[in-house]
Formats: sequence, structure tokens, C-alpha cells
Amino acid sequence: MLPSCAQSGPLNVASHVWPGYELIFLARSLGWLPSDTVRLIETTSATRSLAALADGRVDAAALTLDEMLLARSQGIALQAVLVFNTSAGADAVLSRPDIREPSQLRGKRIGAETTALGALMLDRLLARGGLTRQDVQIENLTPDAHLTIWRTGTLDAVVTYEPQVSHLMQLGAYRLLDSRQLPDTIFDVLAVRSSMAARYDNALRVLIGAHFRALGHLRHNPQDAAYRMATRLTLPGEAALLAFRGLHLPGITQNRRILAADGRLLSVAGDLSALMLRTGLLPAADTLSSLCTNAYLPEGDGE
Repeated sequence: MLPSCAQSGPLNVASHVWPGYELIFLARSLGWLPSDTVRLIETTSATRSLAALADGRVDAAALTLDEMLLARSQGIALQAVLVFNTSAGADAVLSRPDIREPSQLRGKRIGAETTALGALMLDRLLARGGLTRQDVQIENLTPDAHLTIWRTGTLDAVVTYEPQVSHLMQLGAYRLLDSRQLPDTIFDVLAVRSSMAARYDNALRVLIGAHFRALGHLRHNPQDAAYRMATRLTLPGEAALLAFRGLHLPGITQNRRILAADGRLLSVAGDLSALMLRTGLLPAADTLSSLCTNAYLPEGDGE
């Protein structure tokens, strides 16, 4: 690599609190992520992470695949270099305990973040209840505000995700819908600015390697990992592990297959782009050019 293209300063990576992203913070707490190579920028929501990308404060972010497609549609060229997880229940729509069917939400107030994922979950919810957006009151709320607003009693339902799901369920909320009803749709990825990926080649390899090292720690020493992650997840140590129940965390071998040129991520992104275009979430279908690569993954197999 030419000196002019080499890394200068740490790679700044934005991430909000979500169990699938917590392994990089676990790696940092264990001393496996040098601060002069990678700097984790903590945000309060995906909306804030996207804003940090847009204004150039970071060159990478932990995002859902649909959020990445949205950013690409806004002129931020991003490439997925790691799949943190797929969601299978960790994203959910929760309601007041007396609301047991989506159709009961007619005229009710629903809190949701104005991201593609929030819109997708909301559209699936309304379709199941035979409702349209005109039939409900939608309140734009980032997930960090969900718990506070829920306690005021002014929301009837909320589109949210872990660890907020666990907190709200403890307060008596009812699980009306979750990401098990959107199979192979919600991927969480590490997205890096395409123009900067080569410059931060070493940092990306260090970060991704640290993620898999932390994944191994979670699998082989779950209690220690849980208690280390509990503070950021704002959950008791024993409950921190439960936040991972609705997630699948692919290892190196699975990541290599998913991120391949003919892999699952590209296929899902095509379907997701078409769905987002139909529902008005994208102005045009994504070309999927340079969408993902497995070039920065550790060599060999393993966790």
C-alpha cells in the first residue's frame, strides 16, 4: 500500500446500543481493541449514527442492512465488511397489555423511529391488522426515548429493539409482533465508507478480528461476558444474556459465505431494496454495486 493511502489516525466507528454490536465494546473492555487503531463513537440511535456518517465525523458505522441501503441512496457510498447478526425476535412491536391484536391499534398512538427498519416493522404490523398509516397516530421517537415515554402512559404501542424490549416487557408490555415474522430480512452489518476502506485496511482487520475474539469469549465464558456487557445494555448481568436470545451471531465461516459475491447478503439486499422502493422508503432501487466484501475477515475457519 502506498504511504499516501495508509491509515492516518484511528478509524472512527459509530454504534448505538444493540446486543449484536456489543461484542466490539466487549473487545474494547478486554483490551483487544487499541484506541490508536479504532475509536468507537457511541451514539444514542441509528439515526445519530447515520448523521455522523453524513457529516463526516465517522467513516464506519454499525447499521442494519436497510439503514445501509438508505444511506447509499443518500449518496453515502458504503460497503458491508462484517455481519454482526441476523435478528430473529430481538426487534419487536410491543403494546399495552390490553392490546392483543394489530387491528386493535386503530386510532392508537404508536412510537417508531423514522428509519427504514422502523418503517418496515410498522408496515408489517399495519398490514396484519388491516390498517393504513391514516388509521393510527405515528410518533417519531428514537429508541433511547422509548422507555421514558412509555412510562408516561401516552403510547399504545412502540416499534423497538433490545435492550428496550426486555425493559418494556418487565413493565408489562405485550409482544405484538417481532422480527421472526420478517425472516432473513434484518441483517446488522459493519458498514464502511467505500472510499476509505483500503486506507483503513489494518484497522478493519483489527476491529473484525476483535469482534470474533469477543464472540468466542461470549460462547466459552458467557457469565463473564454478560456482566461486562451489562452496564452498556442497562440490564442486570443475568438478563444481559437473554437479550441475545433473538439473535443469530454468525462466525467467520458463515460471514465468509454471507458476504461472498454470490452470498446471502447480496440476495437479501436485492429483495429488501425492491421492498423499500415499493413502500416509498427508497427513491430508486440500489444497484448493489460494491455492496459487500469478505476481504477483511480473518483467514481460516473458527468462531
